[in-house]
Amino acid sequence: MESNKDNLLKNSQREGDFYYNRAKAFLAIKQSDSSYFYFNKARQIYQEINDSLSAAKSIINMAITQGEEGDYFGSQETSLQALDYLDKKEIKHHFYLSINYNNLGAVTDYLKDYDQAISFYKQAINFSTDSANRRIYENNLALSYQYAKRYDDALAIFEHIIKQVQPKDPEYPRILTNLAKTRWLKNHEYPANIDFLKAMNIRVSKGDLWGINSSYTHLAEYYEVVNKDSALFYAIKRYSAAKNINSPGDQINALNKLIEISEPHKIRSYFIKFKQLSDSIQQARSAAKNQFALIRYEVEKNKADNLRLEKENAEKQSRLVRQRAITGASISLLLLAVGGGSLWYKRRKQRLELEAQNRIKETQLNLSKKIHDVVANGIYRVMSEIENNDNVDRDGVLDKLEDMYHQSRDISHDVEQQTITEIPYSEQLASLLKSFAADQRLVLIAGNDPEQWEDVGKRVKDEVKHVLQELMVNMKKHSQAERVIVRFEKSDQRLMVFYKDNGVGMPAENSGGKGLANTVSRIESLGGKIIFASEPGEGLSITTSIPLA
Repeated sequence: MESNKDNLLKNSQREGDFYYNRAKAFLAIKQSDSSYFYFNKARQIYQEINDSLSAAKSIINMAITQGEEGDYFGSQETSLQALDYLDKKEIKHHFYLSINYNNLGAVTDYLKDYDQAISFYKQAINFSTDSANRRIYENNLALSYQYAKRYDDALAIFEHIIKQVQPKDPEYPRILTNLAKTRWLKNHEYPANIDFLKAMNIRVSKGDLWGINSSYTHLAEYYEVVNKDSALFYAIKRYSAAKNINSPGDQINALNKLIEISEPHKIRSYFIKFKQLSDSIQQARSAAKNQFALIRYEVEKNKADNLRLEKENAEKQSRLVRQRAITGASISLLLLAVGGGSLWYKRRKQRLELEAQNRIKETQLNLSKKIHDVVANGIYRVMSEIENNDNVDRDGVLDKLEDMYHQSRDISHDVEQQTITEIPYSEQLASLLKSFAADQRLVLIAGNDPEQWEDVGKRVKDEVKHVLQELMVNMKKHSQAERVIVRFEKSDQRLMVFYKDNGVGMPAENSGGKGLANTVSRIESLGGKIIFASEPGEGLSITTSIPLA
């Protein structure tokens, strides 16, 4: 006979599967926002019942959806989260590891970080479970080499995989086209048009509309150098093909090429279409990114609210126990209070002494806080830079140590010094955060554009910098994290700072440390809020909101 626990587990599994299948159905009809929503609901349930593989499948689908809608940073972050639920030692996980690393490679390519994309594609190939998928990942790896202008590396792969396919295979035209383009990019004397036309004719015979669009693209690019009339001919055909397959991105690229090579009297009409379509795509992508961010925010907010409610309930129980103890003690004291006047005088004297001691302690605490923020964390940051950088800038290190010397001297005189620097604030933050990167630790930064900080006050900037330094020091000391993501956003006159790592989380005994207490007090002094969400083994997530008005 099954227990209630077994029944609840089966019901939860069925509910998760229901949401997952519903998400796939919405994905099939290209309703990305609805599919993302239901994948996220399925993920939550799978996580609750510890079904890590199903949770990973849901997260990977969410990441791919974000990438297809242009949310490249979001897709990268979500794919990295999926790795926490996949075990490289489990053979049945390898298929999903390869898909996830391929998506990481694709979105990182879009962000033009080709070296990192190459690393991700190599991982996808390493975990691929069949030859067809492996060729796809090898093709993508070769394209990354091509984008990075490492043509010999790209050619070696394309020449290897084209030997594994026949002209009748669906992938043959794609590989032939990529091989010809790479040869042409390496040597513009190479007649790539022969292979481009051969691939196009195969695609036309099979009715491959997306492939035909690709062939027109490469032919227009090739003939732009050789024959302007032919380039214009294929650019017009490419624009028509892009409209047939209803691909706004390809239409934008086709219009851009037509603007470059068309006669002057044609350019204006193409530009108007380009502008309208570009604005439409940007609005759609922004809406999608906002929708994805809202769904993720609601999940994190619910998790934080649940943790807060649990904490409040525990505090209420603790207060109730204390109140009962105080009531009992008060009754006992009243019964024993024989020398009331003498006792009052004694207590008053003790209170005055305690207030004097508290004032001394407060002074010591403020001094300790300054030393912790300026000297201790500064020295730790210099140590981290030396540890993680083989080519140490000796003069730079000496300058930073001298700066800390002057600041520590000012602390001893209780003088607030304002450090004047011409280095842009975004570069200061990037330098601070990247100093904690290492061979086994990836630090990703998003939203740290110079424009992001133009209307942010100096006090907010200083406090944010101190808070991030404290979090990164705490991460390096305690978290054992391999990935750290820091993202900045501005919305409705508020600065949002999102911190996420995949470390061991924040143990209860460390939650009251001096550094984290300083972090909370700094944010609250700005009128802001900070939410810690941590579960053992699932890393630490911190959301900070600071008003700017």
